[in-house]
Amino acid sequence: MFMRLVAPLIVATALAAGGTSARAQQASDAPPGNAAKGKTLFVERACWQCHGLAAQGGGAAGPRLAGRVAPWPAFSRYVRRPTEEMIPFTVKVLPDTELADIYAWLRSIPAPPPVASIPQLAPKK
Repeated sequence: MFMRLVAPLIVATALAAGGTSARAQQASDAPPGNAAKGKTLFVERACWQCHGLAAQGGGAAGPRLAGRVAPWPAFSRYVRRPTEEMIPFTVKVLPDTELADIYAWLRSIPAPPPVASIPQLAPKK
């Protein structure tokens, strides 16, 4: 449980530290995908049940993916052979082309704004 909650934060931190070059590398490693199809597949393949309809995460059920998806090699490896409570999505169940579409959609979702940029959530000075 702990790793399921912490792993996305580690990936997000690593991506943020790498800035644009890490994001560009991540895109070049991924196969081409169709984000519109990916959004539909995310619902059809029931990803939303744990990760939420907007990939916002479901508390204890599944981590947020929107705005902080792992690089393609780690993402596809985890979907195929998860180490936590997620069920494995084999190639027979979710072909590589469909997984690439879902990945393209997840990458198209912008990262949320920093908490400090939201007046209602920013620390008081």
